[in-house]
Amino acid sequence: MSEALIGFAVFLGLAFLRIPMAFAMGLTRFLGVMYKLNFNAAAQMMAQTTYETGLQYTLSVIPLFILMGNFVVRARMSEELFDAANAFLGHKRGGLAMSTIVACAGFGAICGSSIATAATFSKVAYPSMRRYGYKDSLATGAIASGGTLGILIPPSVIMVLYGIMTEQNIGKLFAAGILPGIVLTVMLCLAVSWITWRDPLAGPPGERHDWAQRLSALRNVWAVVALFALVMGGIYGGVFTATEGAGIGAGGAFAFALWRRALTWKVFLEVLVESARTTSMLFMILIGALLFANFVNYTSMPADLKGFVQQFELHPVMVMLAIFLVYIVLGTAMEELSMILLTVPLFFPLVTHLGYDPLWFGVIVVVVVQIGLISPPVGMNIFVVRNLLKHVSLGTVFRGVTPFVIANCLLLAVMLAFPQLATWLPGYMK
Repeated sequence: MSEALIGFAVFLGLAFLRIPMAFAMGLTRFLGVMYKLNFNAAAQMMAQTTYETGLQYTLSVIPLFILMGNFVVRARMSEELFDAANAFLGHKRGGLAMSTIVACAGFGAICGSSIATAATFSKVAYPSMRRYGYKDSLATGAIASGGTLGILIPPSVIMVLYGIMTEQNIGKLFAAGILPGIVLTVMLCLAVSWITWRDPLAGPPGERHDWAQRLSALRNVWAVVALFALVMGGIYGGVFTATEGAGIGAGGAFAFALWRRALTWKVFLEVLVESARTTSMLFMILIGALLFANFVNYTSMPADLKGFVQQFELHPVMVMLAIFLVYIVLGTAMEELSMILLTVPLFFPLVTHLGYDPLWFGVIVVVVVQIGLISPPVGMNIFVVRNLLKHVSLGTVFRGVTPFVIANCLLLAVMLAFPQLATWLPGYMK
């Protein structure tokens, strides 16, 4: 176990020196194996892991879902989703903020990126909330927290990476995220209600729509429903695999973008370059994390953790609460993707040893990533919203997301008490 702890210390030291996470994890693994074995073995194992990871067929789902999300953003489907949600909820106190959260949930079902969702609705929803006099804290808090739904409601790149690292069925992981995603959407809307109950001026009511306008707005979201049904329906029904579904989804999103005349040759090239850049970044971090995970597994740390729990006869719930706390603390100071790829190999054997469902733990991992995305000081969604809305101070956004962070923590408690929330739907998959 001492070798693993030294490895973590070296990795954190390199990270504090601002060495990129992927290189810090890979270098730590190289030095660790070189110390345990020799230089040639360390170099050979690094080359083999890099080569095999790049050739994995299942990893092709990542660039395809990223490409699908970029086409969806260009096709401007977010506007129809916001208009439909606003038609039903906009007349309530805080209704525009609730509409933003519901629209983020719908957009997440075809996008799969938290950052893209937050960036999109900063442009789509914020002008309406400002026009009706919403306080910036509520407006930016709703956008930043609603954006996190993009990685909980499938498709989700985080779930794909978790499934690959733990050898879980990606389609079942997607199914496991649906009910928690719906519950969290409701919780975030309740957080808006609580905010406006305490301060009615934070979110004044908007315009009321009649039923004819509501039905008209609802009909405009048919493209979103069709794309989600095509991709997720095929995966859940066993018609095709998650990788094939990602390809079909990317093709469908491309067709919608063409049909809406949202693509020029310049935009098309931008989509391809952006997708390639994001994919390269994810693969670099993934390879670094797999290298480091192999080193951790090579030491006795996973077995020592199990032995520690058995020795002190800790209740599984207490162990899970400790893991939640570790994740939440790490999420406030560490980039979320690296945090997950670094800790899952360590905690996954312990969680399964305690008898918890791997699919359930996968959803838990996504929820703690969501908390990290809106937790200071390095919450990525906070900075995305702040950079797009430059007149809003960072402190205002931090204040705005606080009630929504609490809502995410409550979801963790609900899932710990009722694991069936994540395991019920996957049980019905073919």
